[in-house]
Amino acid sequence: MVGSHVLSLALASDDIETVVVYGRRTCGRSDKKLVEVLSKDFLEFREELKSLLPSVDHILFCVGVYTGAVKREPFRKITVDMPVALANLHYEVNPQGKFSLLSGQGADRTERSRMMFATDKGAAENALNTMYGDSFYTFRPGYIYPVEKRKEPNFSYRLSRKLYPLLKYLSPKFSITSHELAEGLFKSVINQPTLNILENQDILSFVNSTHK
Repeated sequence: MVGSHVLSLALASDDIETVVVYGRRTCGRSDKKLVEVLSKDFLEFREELKSLLPSVDHILFCVGVYTGAVKREPFRKITVDMPVALANLHYEVNPQGKFSLLSGQGADRTERSRMMFATDKGAAENALNTMYGDSFYTFRPGYIYPVEKRKEPNFSYRLSRKLYPLLKYLSPKFSITSHELAEGLFKSVINQPTLNILENQDILSFVNSTHK
């Protein structure tokens, strides 16, 4: 929903020399600046990826999973283990690199929340911030409105889609489109944000400021 549009923006940008995509399945794209590395298990990093990471200036991590879609252990693996393991690998060979994480509204860096989502997002943020410091940017969107139509994962998302016009009207704190979020993530490569933690309204302000 978000990563595919981030990829489109990166491939279309004259400021980007090479785009390395890492995942379990092919993105189905072909471009002269695209390098795709696949691994059935995300945490089994292939030598090809390891050889590319020293030249990767900025990682944009857009992988995520809906609360309730998987059990506790795989949720933690996807939300915390995967970004942190990739970051460890990257930082070891490129300590001057940067990292932007697609996190979520309510991420709790005290890691004491009763909500699994908040605790795990906070844990991931803490680990990445410890590594990268001011070169780590975390994006905390509220409800993400899918620009491209899709089958919604559950009732709450079907309801949120119908309520999106109201959420947008009430406040920029509550919602953002998938394309706006993707643009914010991508723009963090070209124009580093002044904030390291970008809440929903901060993401929108960042995107709008780069349009000027």
